[in-house]
Amino acid sequence: MASPMVATPVQLRTSTGRLSFSSSPSAAARRRLAAVRASAEAMATEKLGIRVERNPPESRLSELGVRQWPKWGCEKSKFPWTYSAKETCYLLQGKVKVYPEGHGEEFVEIAAGDLVVFPKGMSCTWDVAEAVDKHYNFE
Repeated sequence: MASPMVATPVQLRTSTGRLSFSSSPSAAARRRLAAVRASAEAMATEKLGIRVERNPPESRLSELGVRQWPKWGCEKSKFPWTYSAKETCYLLQGKVKVYPEGHGEEFVEIAAGDLVVFPKGMSCTWDVAEAVDKHYNFE
């Protein structure tokens, strides 16, 4: 993983020949920062039609407005579910194995700290191993 960027003061000569200092990041530094951000989003994986982004930065959650989404939770249980709309959710706590219909015993495991996208029309079984508390948003 890339190391955090640190602004380094840079000496600049003004038109009068005086030295001044700037802590603004250079174009190259801004490009590196953009690459790190893109890399964080690229670290999301997709398996069996479910997109999982593990431990996204708070800036990503804020950008999506996750903390303002409604909340839902359940205890340890197992139940079928069909998504009538695309759902994006952020797990605050819990651990679940999601078994999409048509994939036999294959599953996707999601847990606290995961940002997850389920596609519209997906039918699956949720096997909740640890009680779930999540924010969710339907599109």
